[in-house]
Amino acid sequence: MTSPLTYQEKAWLQHYQKGVPEKVSFKDICLPDMLEQSATRFPDKMALNFQGYETTFGQLQDMVNNAAAHLHHFGIGKGDTVAILLPNVIPCVVAYYACLKLGAIVVMNNPLYSDRELLHQFNDSEATLLITLDLLTNRMVNLRPQTKIKQILYTSIGDYLPFPKSLLFRLFAKKKGLKAEVTPAKNLFHWKKLTAESKPTATPADIKFDDIAQFQYTGGTTGTSKGVILTHGNLSKQVQQLAAWFPGWDENNIMLGALPFFHVFGLTTSMNLAIYFGVGNVLVPKPQPAQLLQAIKKYKVTFAPLVPTMFIGMLQHPNIDKVDLTSIQGCFSGSAPLPVEVIKEFESRTGAIIVEGYGLTETSPVTHINPFGEGSKRKIGSIGVPISDTTCKVVDITDSSIEMPIGEPGELLIKGPQVMKGYLKRAEETATTLSDGWVKTGDIAIMDEEGYFQIVDRKKDMIISSGYNIYPRDIEEIYYEHPDIQEAAAIGIPHSKRGEAVKVFIVMKEGKSATEENLILFCKDKIAKYKWPVAIEFREELPKTNVGKVLKKVLKEEQVDKPPSCSASITS
Repeated sequence: MTSPLTYQEKAWLQHYQKGVPEKVSFKDICLPDMLEQSATRFPDKMALNFQGYETTFGQLQDMVNNAAAHLHHFGIGKGDTVAILLPNVIPCVVAYYACLKLGAIVVMNNPLYSDRELLHQFNDSEATLLITLDLLTNRMVNLRPQTKIKQILYTSIGDYLPFPKSLLFRLFAKKKGLKAEVTPAKNLFHWKKLTAESKPTATPADIKFDDIAQFQYTGGTTGTSKGVILTHGNLSKQVQQLAAWFPGWDENNIMLGALPFFHVFGLTTSMNLAIYFGVGNVLVPKPQPAQLLQAIKKYKVTFAPLVPTMFIGMLQHPNIDKVDLTSIQGCFSGSAPLPVEVIKEFESRTGAIIVEGYGLTETSPVTHINPFGEGSKRKIGSIGVPISDTTCKVVDITDSSIEMPIGEPGELLIKGPQVMKGYLKRAEETATTLSDGWVKTGDIAIMDEEGYFQIVDRKKDMIISSGYNIYPRDIEEIYYEHPDIQEAAAIGIPHSKRGEAVKVFIVMKEGKSATEENLILFCKDKIAKYKWPVAIEFREELPKTNVGKVLKKVLKEEQVDKPPSCSASITS
């Protein structure tokens, strides 16, 4: 009798693309040195393209050195915390690398956050300097007395634009809400004016892999955001892991910088990876469907890390048939499950390969990707296999010491060099999440006999109805098959007889309609009857995080004061 497969056997290794190693020979190099290497190799090559304004790698390195000198003049050094509150603009990249060069700790913040959310992150991280946008500056000056922030530097969308866009910006930006008048204040500086002044070059800090590089705050989808402590080693090794997974990059590749750099997914898979490879990055500060299509069309993007809402948005855009997307050779999708129908349609339009992956803020973030190269086995609907130097196992939901049999669901645990050091000021939560180098993901997964993983659902999102486990993703995939549905999100709601039952929130495609009864019956013959929703609610849009994850906690909170449901007549 054949012994059952175990996680220790790493069945996934047999499906690695040719040339991808089980273990990477990591170079002892931190991110600022990666930029310096690319600047030395490609000094005249485009590094960043913002609305047609191009910065070469040589210029980018000079800008980083100059910015570092000014930050050093403000007293920023090793171990100090700098908050960056910017969309994907050139100063965002420059400020990030300048801070790391000085050994400072970076905190990336979402410009869409409320004052309350920003105050939490500023104060929890103990930031002493803030770099932001003119549109937010007056607000930030008013918030400053409640924080430890001393200096504020601000930039404008119009600071780095080519002619004639720069002229048009000056004429019309205020009317369009793209520029704001900043009220003068103490220790408030304009980024471009400040960095135009020369300062003696600051001596780079002696940074090691174990030194802290970043406090990256979680998305807050399940509560107050936590500061994830990422080291220089975490960030460097993660980039080298991704570089090993996508070997043979042509130096003429063009990266799409649409994922927000303030989110660790965009930071790693777009900004840092492009700098490591020495390829140009087309920055898209507002990644709406029209802007994404325009950037791909105009600048012939070849590689696009995106999230599901971006794929869906482009496919639903009325101009999709007028845009040639065939320059794209590959796409990396993460953050949330990408519906199979969306994968098929986007690939048919582009000829590109979409590989789904998976990761967490706590893992810098990538841990799994589908094999990418020619002849590789890609399983649509799965998150792929663990990347180099990454080990995984699926364990019992209530007892992590018990490994689940292959093919059965349990909580996914991950170990690798990209795993965080811990949570900032949260020793108890760190101890709960990290154990002997393993990070507990809170996601329910299955590994098949070939070593491919599938995320069934979030542990906290699982619905228990009449003693049965129901995974919302199973329900959502059914509704994504409906030709008239754009988005679907399933949650558990209180039920008078079952304890919990399924409710689905639906966004219909433009011009389409349906009834609650018809959509409940749509599940017939597709899933077991106990999984059928007892309620359907139609929405114009679903609440989401900045990277497209549906905020199910918001949907659940809205149900709190509603009475427990009884079985709908259709499902009783």
